[in-house]
Amino acid sequence: MNKSTAQAGKIQLLLIAPAMLAIGLLMGQGLRSDKSAQSRPAACQAIDNEEESHEGHDHGQAAHADEGVITLADSAIQQFGIQTAHAGGGKIGAHTVLPAAIALNEDKKAHVTPRIPGVAVSVRKTLGAKVTAGEVLAVIHSRELADFKAGYLAAKETVLLAETVFEREKSLWEKKISAEQDYLEARRSVAEARIALRLAEQKLYALGFSEAYLEGLAGQPEGSYIVYEVTAPIEGTIIEKHLTTGEVLKDDSEIFVIADLTEVWVNINVGQKDLPRVKQGQKAVVKTDHSRAEGVVSYLGGVVDENTRTALARIVLPNEAGQWRPGTFATADLYVEQFDGDVVVPRDAVVMMENKSFVFLAADEGFVPQEVQLGRANDEWTEVISGLEAGRQYVSRGAYTLKSELMKSNEDPCGGH
Repeated sequence: MNKSTAQAGKIQLLLIAPAMLAIGLLMGQGLRSDKSAQSRPAACQAIDNEEESHEGHDHGQAAHADEGVITLADSAIQQFGIQTAHAGGGKIGAHTVLPAAIALNEDKKAHVTPRIPGVAVSVRKTLGAKVTAGEVLAVIHSRELADFKAGYLAAKETVLLAETVFEREKSLWEKKISAEQDYLEARRSVAEARIALRLAEQKLYALGFSEAYLEGLAGQPEGSYIVYEVTAPIEGTIIEKHLTTGEVLKDDSEIFVIADLTEVWVNINVGQKDLPRVKQGQKAVVKTDHSRAEGVVSYLGGVVDENTRTALARIVLPNEAGQWRPGTFATADLYVEQFDGDVVVPRDAVVMMENKSFVFLAADEGFVPQEVQLGRANDEWTEVISGLEAGRQYVSRGAYTLKSELMKSNEDPCGGH
């Protein structure tokens, strides 16, 4: 009997164990369900409650996406600045970006020298001053100038005297009173006096004196003979000044540099590999950190520098506002060729998602992403080879906003709400 009782107990335990295991599994699942409900975000539970109480109604959300369709209220479209356009063809310019520098227009630059030795007694203009052609920059006193003026006046008197003697000798010779030799000597003296006068005139002309000034020189006070006014040869801005009052000057001393800053050069360094594609007359966009302008290549050098192995190309830019400062580094974006595309869209209209290119199409129900294949492009435009037909309405501005809305809907922690 004892042996039979023990065997019955073992059988009873084997039957009870599976039942206990099943009860434990059911209780574990219940606990996990409770924890899952507790970990669900409160915002999601609120949305669930809202949907249960308003099932079947349109909530009028500012933006939501169902199966890839993004719907925005008119106010949101206006707020985000979303714009649409109809796809069409256009021109795309292939370009190359080259290093450049803003420089003075050397054709509108002047080095000012006194052209005669002397002492600076007055400096009337300072660095940065704007001057007009003929405006007085400085005044110097020069003994050499006094000699030139005195020599001119003496030569003028000599001519008058020689002409008087010549007329007398001519009259006597014609009347057979004097010898022909005296007549010829007087004639030679007149010629020599006139040559000396012209030489004295040219010396003063070289210093900038006019014919009218020389005509009235004899009537000026003698103290003015040493006064020389240094004037501006061109209109512009004084960019260099090397003169102080009392300074002794040589005739070739560079005392001012004047430049017309209303126009500047953009000097471009063109490497050997780019030379075949760069041509005179090509359009370009010049950029610095603070300025941007379009221009045309006006010069392309025919010689390559031995040290840098680059050729010089040049663009002339207007600079009335003074935004282009010579010495500034820049870049020149040259349009080296241009081609036509059947469908061309702004680059900002294309977004990348999962390593694929998309544009957003305008549809009745909202905006729909459309995968496209791209072709040639530049900084502003890109060619669409497939995926967007000509005439189809697409989002030309604001595509990144729509991408953001689409990504937010895909990452919603409430399971799609």
